[in-house]
Amino acid sequence: MNDQVERTLYMDHAATTFMKPEVVAAMAPYLSEHFGNPSSLYRFAAESRSGVEAARRQVAAALGATPAEIFFTASGTEADNWAIKGVAFANKKRGSHIITSAIEHHAVLHTCEWLEKQGFSVTYLPVDKFGRVEPASVEEAITDETVLVSVMTANNEIGTIQPVAEIGRIAHDHGVLFHTDAVQAIGAVPIDVDAMKIDLLSLSGHKFYGPKGTGALYIRRGTRIDTLVHGGGQERGRRAGTENVPGIVGLGRAIELATADIEGHNRRIAAMRDRLIRGVLDAIPDSRLNGHPTERLPNNANFSFRYVEGESILLLLDGHGICASTGSACSSGSLEPSHVLLATGLSHEEAHGSLRLTLGDANTEDDIDYVLEVLPEVIGRLRRISPLTPASCRMPENG
Repeated sequence: MNDQVERTLYMDHAATTFMKPEVVAAMAPYLSEHFGNPSSLYRFAAESRSGVEAARRQVAAALGATPAEIFFTASGTEADNWAIKGVAFANKKRGSHIITSAIEHHAVLHTCEWLEKQGFSVTYLPVDKFGRVEPASVEEAITDETVLVSVMTANNEIGTIQPVAEIGRIAHDHGVLFHTDAVQAIGAVPIDVDAMKIDLLSLSGHKFYGPKGTGALYIRRGTRIDTLVHGGGQERGRRAGTENVPGIVGLGRAIELATADIEGHNRRIAAMRDRLIRGVLDAIPDSRLNGHPTERLPNNANFSFRYVEGESILLLLDGHGICASTGSACSSGSLEPSHVLLATGLSHEEAHGSLRLTLGDANTEDDIDYVLEVLPEVIGRLRRISPLTPASCRMPENG
C-alpha cells in the first residue's frame, strides 16, 4: 500500500473545514481593494460597511432572525462566553442559577465553571447512553433562581442532535432564557430561532467552509445581556473591536451556501456516513457506534474499539494519509478520556479507544472504500500487539 501513503484523505470536518472558492472570492476585494474601516464616516469606508451589513443579513436569513439580532465575534468560543457570562451578570439580581448539559463543548463548560467561582450555581444535566438530554430533566432542574438554560444543538464529538425545540419551549414556559451552541449544526440542522424558542445562538465560520477567526451570536431582541468585550462602539456598542471585514464577509457567504439546500446536502453525506458505519461495525469485532443511531449529524461517525488506544489509531491512519480525530480538536492534546463519552456511560478503556470520522463536501464514495480497506487493518495490527487483547479477539493478519 506504499503507493497510497502519499494521498491525503481529510475526514476531520468537525475540527475545521476548508474555505470554499465562492467564500474566498467574496472575501478577496475586502483584503485589498475595500480595506477601509467600516466605522469611518467617509465614502471610502462605505464598501466595508456594506459588506458587513450584507453578511449580517445573510446570517439572519439562515437563522430566521432579523439583522439587528446578529452580532459578529471572533469565534464560536467567544460567542458562547458572551452569551453565558453576559446573561448571567445582566440578570444576577433576578437569579444566579444556570442549567447546561454534561456533554457541552468546553467553551460552555469552562465558562460555567468560571461562573461558579463568581458565586453562580450550575446544574450539569446527565445524558442517556446516546448522549441525549431528556427534556423532562431540564424542567425538573429549573428553579426560581434559574436565568439561563444552555444546551448545544448537536454534539461535536458523537454527533447526537438534541431536542432543542422542546427544551426551548420548556425554558420559555418557565420564563427562562435559552441559549444553544449551534457551532456544529449550521448547514446540517435547519434552524429557526423563533420556532425553536431560541434566545441566543452561537456559531463559528470555519465549521461550515468559512474563514477561521469568525463567529456570530444571535441575541433575541429585548434579551438582557451585558457586554463581554469593552472598548469602542462597534457592533452597535455591544462588541468592541474593529470589525474583521473580510472574515465577516466570508462567514456571510459561507452560511448562505451552507443553508441553501440542507435536505439535499444531508441526503448525500448521510448516505456515505451510513455506509461507513455499517462497513466498520461489520468488519471490526468489538467495535461500537457512539452517539444516537439516527438523531445524529449527517457527517458524523464516532466509534469505540476495545483493546486499543485512539492516539495509536490516529498515528497509523495518518501513515496512510487519513486525517481523523479521537474527539474534539480543542482537547486532542489531553491524556484524559473524552468527557462526552464518559457521560454516555463508556468505561475509561472504551473512551480511550475512540475514533471520530467526520465527512465533508469533498469526500467521495472512493474515500469510504479506502477507509474501509485501511481501518480494519490498523485495528487488527494494534490489537495484535496490545497486551489488553484476549487471544480469542486478536484479528488475523489480513483481518
